[in-house]
Amino acid sequence: MKADREAKEMRRRAFITGGTGGIGQATALLLAEKGIDVAFTYTSNEEKAQDLVSAVEKRGGSCLAYRADVTRTEEIAAAAVDAGGRFGGIDYLVNNAGVLGKATLLLDIDETDWDHVLSVNLKGGFLTTKCILPYMMGREGACIVNVSSIAGKNGGTMGVHYAASKAGLLGFTFHLAQELLNLGVRANAVAPGPVETGMLNDETRERLRKLSPMGRIAHPAEIAAAILFLLENRYVNGEVLDVNGGRYMD
Repeated sequence: MKADREAKEMRRRAFITGGTGGIGQATALLLAEKGIDVAFTYTSNEEKAQDLVSAVEKRGGSCLAYRADVTRTEEIAAAAVDAGGRFGGIDYLVNNAGVLGKATLLLDIDETDWDHVLSVNLKGGFLTTKCILPYMMGREGACIVNVSSIAGKNGGTMGVHYAASKAGLLGFTFHLAQELLNLGVRANAVAPGPVETGMLNDETRERLRKLSPMGRIAHPAEIAAAILFLLENRYVNGEVLDVNGGRYMD
């Protein structure tokens, strides 16, 4: 009994936003395979969320699902309090929730679309980090990974609002890496190229495929593997890991 209790206490715990999206789901499953318990947020698809809970639990981990909008402080705060309390702390935070805009050309983007993209992609990371951080402090190896994009480094092709939000996440990451290190928390980012997440229509997918030197877009599992590396390597801090098939080299 004592050994079982100690093993449970040694397990790592992760909190992932946008858990039912392609990258979020792949990350949750990969972490579960590594013996990490997972909590995740989602916004609407209850059935998909429960399927992910079952898939994580089949891999031997505990899983908590929260229907929460990362742009609403009260919703993400409630999820953080519940997960942090039930898990007894959070070791890893993956700010993954994100959206594309309705339009991609500057003159076609209206103020509502701009605000929505910036709110989910950037403000959501700020609010979630602020709510989860108290449960990460003092935990050895604690780490935050923000899911940015190639668009945050080269402007991309999905619109200025998307590029600005993802570039903002990089600045957010760099500052966190400096500020939080004294609290024992590292911060890194992953900057994927296009990923098959279900957000792309056929025309956009084909256009992005042709732009890739490898002739394809990424599988979510390939991004999840990069996230896991950044979470687990305790000597990596303030780093942006490019995973884009050679389309952007830095």
